[in-house]
Amino acid sequence: MLKNIVTKVFGTADEREIKKMRKVVEKINAIEPEFEKLTDEELQHKTVEFKERLEKSETLDDILVEAFATVREASKRLMGMRHYDVQMIGGMILHNGSIAEMKTGEGKTLMATLPIYLNALTGKGVHVVTVNDYLAKRDRDIMAELYSFLGLTSDVVVGNITNEQRKAAYNADITYGTNNEFGFDYLRDNMVGDLSEKVQRGHNYVIVDEIDSILIDEARTPLIISGAAEETTEWYNTFADVAKKLKRSYKTEEIKDKKNTVIPDEDWEDYEVDEKSHTVTITDKGIKNVERILKIDNLYSPEYVELTHFLTQALKAKELFKLDRDYIINADGEVIIVDEFTGRLMEGRRYSDGLHQAIEAKEHLEVAGENQTLATITLQNYFRMYNKLSGMTGTAKTEEEEFKQIYSLKVIVVPTNKPVARVDLPDVIYMNQKAKYKAITKKIVELYTKGQPVLVGTASIQHSEEVSALLKQARIPHEILNAKHHEREAEIIAQAGRYKTVTIATNMAGRGTDIKLGGDAEAFATKIVPKGADGYDDVYNTYVRECEENKKKVIEAGGLFILGTERHESRRIDNQLRGRAGRQGDPGVSEFYLSLDDDLMRLFGGDKLKNMMKMLKIDEDEEIRHRQITKGVENAQKRIESRNFSSRKSLIEYDDVNNMQREVIYAQRDAILKNENLKELILDMMRETIEDTVNNAYKGNNEGERDANLLGDKLNEIFDYEISDDLLNKDNETIIETVYNDLVREYDNKESYVGEETFRNIERYIMLEVLDTKWRQHLKDLTELREGIRLRSYGQRNPIHDYKIVGFDIYNEMIDAIKRETSSFIMKLKIKNPEEETSNLEHEEVSNISYDYTDEDGTEEKEPVKPLSRRERKELERKNKKKK
Repeated sequence: MLKNIVTKVFGTADEREIKKMRKVVEKINAIEPEFEKLTDEELQHKTVEFKERLEKSETLDDILVEAFATVREASKRLMGMRHYDVQMIGGMILHNGSIAEMKTGEGKTLMATLPIYLNALTGKGVHVVTVNDYLAKRDRDIMAELYSFLGLTSDVVVGNITNEQRKAAYNADITYGTNNEFGFDYLRDNMVGDLSEKVQRGHNYVIVDEIDSILIDEARTPLIISGAAEETTEWYNTFADVAKKLKRSYKTEEIKDKKNTVIPDEDWEDYEVDEKSHTVTITDKGIKNVERILKIDNLYSPEYVELTHFLTQALKAKELFKLDRDYIINADGEVIIVDEFTGRLMEGRRYSDGLHQAIEAKEHLEVAGENQTLATITLQNYFRMYNKLSGMTGTAKTEEEEFKQIYSLKVIVVPTNKPVARVDLPDVIYMNQKAKYKAITKKIVELYTKGQPVLVGTASIQHSEEVSALLKQARIPHEILNAKHHEREAEIIAQAGRYKTVTIATNMAGRGTDIKLGGDAEAFATKIVPKGADGYDDVYNTYVRECEENKKKVIEAGGLFILGTERHESRRIDNQLRGRAGRQGDPGVSEFYLSLDDDLMRLFGGDKLKNMMKMLKIDEDEEIRHRQITKGVENAQKRIESRNFSSRKSLIEYDDVNNMQREVIYAQRDAILKNENLKELILDMMRETIEDTVNNAYKGNNEGERDANLLGDKLNEIFDYEISDDLLNKDNETIIETVYNDLVREYDNKESYVGEETFRNIERYIMLEVLDTKWRQHLKDLTELREGIRLRSYGQRNPIHDYKIVGFDIYNEMIDAIKRETSSFIMKLKIKNPEEETSNLEHEEVSNISYDYTDEDGTEEKEPVKPLSRRERKELERKNKKKK
């Protein structure tokens, strides 16, 4: 109550922020006449002036008013587009490191030029992230002339460009690209063998377009660079066959309280599926059947425990991942993932943890070999590396809490330039999908006859094709988008507002493209004459007139009609679809058609409604419209959003452990690449390894606590060092000093033999190889740890807390192993020929360098010879003496 009174008196937090920014906008508007009088040269010189002022003592905030005025004036002269006052406000929100929520069609691309220009003046680089390559190229191409006029360079990072092109793009003042390109370039930069191969130059300021899509929807999928691992493909085929023979336990799934319910044996089947939590659980009956099929005694015995992983993935592939909904099979027989939020094909991406192989086996395709993770990072942790993170979207307010908790970002709603005139009708609900699709077809026919353009939003490719088939039967011409080609997608969506146009698309297809009533004149004109070529202006003006006429007819018909064929799990996606209509005050309507068979309704309360409708004897073709039902659907969406937030939060809590370790390892890697002389570092590693080895073997000075044989064997194993019997009787410090000095002398001899410069290269090569190998193994260990540690929650323990503790122990073991193996490889290195050694360094594996022994007689051993232990050598000496 009190909160409502305060809000009424003082306004919401957003309104108070906007009020402050309006005062700054007034200052920008006040100096506009002054900037209009400047010549082009004087306007361009402003960039030089701003940079000089920043170098002295001023901050970006000090020059914001003049910088924004400069961009606005340049945009008016070059593109004929003047930033609205609300776009100025949006620009300030982005500059302050927050999220600007702006309705579709409010001009986010133009608005972003304000903070981009201002922050690029520092010379540290600005990254602009979009959802696909097409939009990255399009947005950069549109604004490149503006940046160039103002003396700034801009470039774009897309797939299939060379390393040199990437480096040039990142060295530009402004770099456009997708989240995946930026993230993978960061990972690749931390796998290079030389600093000159790095492409990125830091993480200063980033603007993420459609930030909710990238940092919320895609956040559950980490970026992974992988390489070939051990071959296990046959197991996937085996378990695909096993899964086919197993039955789903539908009856027992319906029982909520299994603990207090007696369930007859005949009701149980082999496995249960929980579609809400996306899990599959094998039952006791299922375990026995799997053991019978595979002819093994105990599926959970140590020698078979790995098989449970293949079984789980096979059942998931069978029940939870459907063809033409979650993935498609392309012409080359490859499984291509369909993004559940955008409906776009995710070329080059694979489900992790063997799930992709399980789907390939299910579909009788060639099963690709498993991969080993070489480098990985979550999108959350990648974007949290930036000094300043901001973003823009049409729908972020519903996820405000997540943005605040995970990214420390505020979401501020920017007022629209003109009031929204769109009418959002309550949901229409039908008994089943057949009745729903019948009603949808009838509605589209009615709208088409009237001439009102319709954008039909579907949740999957399969549903798009179902609606398309119905419209073909009704002889309604239409466009169908399965989001396979971004350029074609944007082109179709751009013209979806024309008179008598029906467009079917997955809910998010064409996101980032403005739907203009009457059509987009520029898109039509550029098809005939390239922009800027002779005759373009005449063609363009012709289409402008034609589109204006078309727009009048569309407005008379009621504007763009958004028809949703079902509700998405996330309210944001529904709001995004609705927001395609009603741009810049245009009229429009949105309406969602649901059935009690839809996944959302079925999983969250559909049964109760269905029973109620049967009791009331409501005909299946009869529609139900009730605000209470719409509210119930939204409550179900809130529950799913909350669950998904918990899932993403859990992911980042686990990855935060990895992230701290990753930062240390990558910093160590950079230090190796930058350091011309690693000798001191390696000698420190060697000393620590000697200390650990001696202190572990000689835990005290008492005779019973000293294991001479263990110490001798370990020193020989690690350093190829033969310790004398006299030295074994000395105290720990003396042993450590003597062994260390002996090894340093041998180290110096190796260095003087091949030359200092060559030996520095050998050191760097070995250190990088050991570090990378151990880090890859560490990632695998952490993945296995995470899989198993979740079970600790059943013992009332916090799995994340335990993961942190055990993960830290594994990390310390890895660091010790890096020190030990680096110094070991260096000391075991046998140099045959300095020239040959250096020339082959680039191509040889460390193992080849380390274990390529040459015997005293000069013959070469291709395989490493296992050295005798100290005990074995002593026994051999004793026998030789006896023979003599």
